Amino acid sequence: MTTAPGRRSRFATDPDWSLRSAILSPGMVGIAVLTASYLRVLFHVTDVVGGTGLLIVEAGAVLAVGAVLAGRVDTRTALLGSAAALLAGMAAYYLSIPASQRALIDAGSVLTDLAALLSGLSVFRLIQAEIWVLAVLPAPLLGSWLLALRGNYPLSAAIGGSALGLFVLTGDAGFLTTLAGAVGAAVAVGFGELTPRRAIALHWDTVVLVVTAMIVLSSTVSLVPGAAGGPVLGGSATPTLEGNVVDNADNVGIVGAIRLSPEVRFSVESERQGYWRVGAYDRYTGGSWVRSGEARSYDGQLDGPPGPSIEIEQTITAESTLNSMPAVWKPVSVEGAVQRATQVTAESGLRAAAPIAEGESYRVVSQRPAYTIDDLRMAGTDYPETVEQRYLSLPDSTPDRVGERAATVADRANASTPYATAVAIESYLERNKEYSLNVERPRGSVADGFLFEMDAGYCTYYATTMAVMLRTQGVPARMVTGYTPGERVAEDEWVVRGLNAHAWVEVYFPATGWVAFDPTPSGPRESAAEQRVTQAREAGENGVDTNRTGPGEWTPTPTETTTAGTGNDTADAVTATDNLEEILRPGQEAPNGTVGNFTGGGEEGSSDEPALPTPEEVGYGLVLLFGGVAAARRFGFDTRLYRFVWLRYQPRADPVSDVERAYDRIETLLGARYRPRRPGETVEDYLDRLDVTDTRVYRVAGLYERARYGGDATAADADEAVEAADALVGERTPVLGRLRRAR
Repeated sequence: MTTAPGRRSRFATDPDWSLRSAILSPGMVGIAVLTASYLRVLFHVTDVVGGTGLLIVEAGAVLAVGAVLAGRVDTRTALLGSAAALLAGMAAYYLSIPASQRALIDAGSVLTDLAALLSGLSVFRLIQAEIWVLAVLPAPLLGSWLLALRGNYPLSAAIGGSALGLFVLTGDAGFLTTLAGAVGAAVAVGFGELTPRRAIALHWDTVVLVVTAMIVLSSTVSLVPGAAGGPVLGGSATPTLEGNVVDNADNVGIVGAIRLSPEVRFSVESERQGYWRVGAYDRYTGGSWVRSGEARSYDGQLDGPPGPSIEIEQTITAESTLNSMPAVWKPVSVEGAVQRATQVTAESGLRAAAPIAEGESYRVVSQRPAYTIDDLRMAGTDYPETVEQRYLSLPDSTPDRVGERAATVADRANASTPYATAVAIESYLERNKEYSLNVERPRGSVADGFLFEMDAGYCTYYATTMAVMLRTQGVPARMVTGYTPGERVAEDEWVVRGLNAHAWVEVYFPATGWVAFDPTPSGPRESAAEQRVTQAREAGENGVDTNRTGPGEWTPTPTETTTAGTGNDTADAVTATDNLEEILRPGQEAPNGTVGNFTGGGEEGSSDEPALPTPEEVGYGLVLLFGGVAAARRFGFDTRLYRFVWLRYQPRADPVSDVERAYDRIETLLGARYRPRRPGETVEDYLDRLDVTDTRVYRVAGLYERARYGGDATAADADEAVEAADALVGERTPVLGRLRRAR
């Protein structure tokens, strides 16, 4: 058996080294924690896109193969085997891509995708995400496991850390996952190399300091605030609704408390009002929405909806820098200076490849699906295979009670068609949940949390829950973001502010296409927006109005949106009809018009109740605490602090102990200023050789010798000795001495 130059295998050098001892070593514990951290990311991905069964089988097989090969291969072979597994996995992933899409892949696109992954492209964006995970897993797991079993913990941690680092860069590894991985890597390298217990006891502080540094550095990457709504330590400002849902991102995180921005974003000239749609998201992860697939450059006319449509022309002008391209669904053509930077997303929406500057305009022609309610009722369920694959999937971890509640809602409304099911669920959410900007994001599945644990939420909670409930019933649905119509300032002109940012649901109907549903109560939402605009105007905030807006400007009487039995020639979203049977949660009283009221949040979405720290904040705080303790020990601060307190604070016990402790304090001062007492040197000889002249020192020394060797001391002796020691400490301590002279 050969080994890599410079490092011999422990199988060869240590006769007691065995598979069992390798697995139970401190270094292996660290490798196990590191491995579990990146496996957790991969398990989450497969849970969302296709189930974890195959991944568990594959991981078990790789670990078994590694255990068999560990005693038969050297370090060099292990590294080459890991690289070969990676290349084979990438080839398998490439072959899994449909032939029509493989034809578009070249070296340039591969490098572009790699750069995108390293700069924040979530693995969830990959169309074949499950296959990608299964293809990637064997390489780091096999290499890291083989090297760890051979005792090469630094290389093992390097391979596992690289895998975790990739997911940190893609944004798929949360803070706690990153924290666990950093701890595991440091433990593997530190404790794995310091095998003897004495070495561990002597150097544990160094290992803890390395762990702390790794965590702090990794958290600066994994905790950058983004669309995914990852945790941000340090109490950053409450995010705006607009920044969270319509900031041209490929994923939308569902966050907690949120605020409204009153600033004007764009104006629209159009013959019809509408929901100014920005983007749609097909993949639900449990805590966020992701748009899978890649955007392509706009190269001309786009396809319209599958059925009849109404053509709508819009001219959108940016009133401030705009990061998205709002337009009525479904856009079919774009004109204007921004056309060159226009992209088309995988769901046929428009996307700005670069920010649109203030004053720039673009013209969009849209073909909005034309239908009647009867058309939707009779649409059937003959869905295209691609629609079923993308818009019916849910994480395997989605609680069963979500589907059970959706089925109950549909049954109580006698819903026998997808349209009736959609209206029943829309009505249920609108009637049974209140509107509030001041909420705490639930742990786990947001849809489950909003449905069963929360009384109120805002648009992303309503839209997420409705889309998930529909999918459990076999109805294709997706979450959509954009802007509500805004303030109408002329017959054919609207001004749209940041607070008009909104999220709703689109449901697919064969022969019609995607139809919008809005489960968020419109009255409370509009009241919250009006309240915010009024506050901003009274406070004199900038950017709230243009020369076409302001108090008293022309605004028509609001009209009702589409209801049962009408067409959609003027409305943009189907809303629940009023004649549906009231559907209540078990044991709940009828709302009597109170459901859907706006409940706080205000400008900042703040609460009078102090916010409890999140697990991420608690974990980060504990890391800093342990790191501080380790630093104190490593640099001797703990000893200095103990001495500082020991000199200045003497708890009282019995007279003999008090006298002895008082003299020890005085002798410590003398030792720091002159020299410590030598072994065999009596107290009297020590004081004489130092030429001490303070009579208090001799007095306490005499009491000490009598107490120490004669066991004789009174309470008065103890009081005298302690008072003298306190006085000498206050006078002779350099810091206190300088302070006394300053006074």
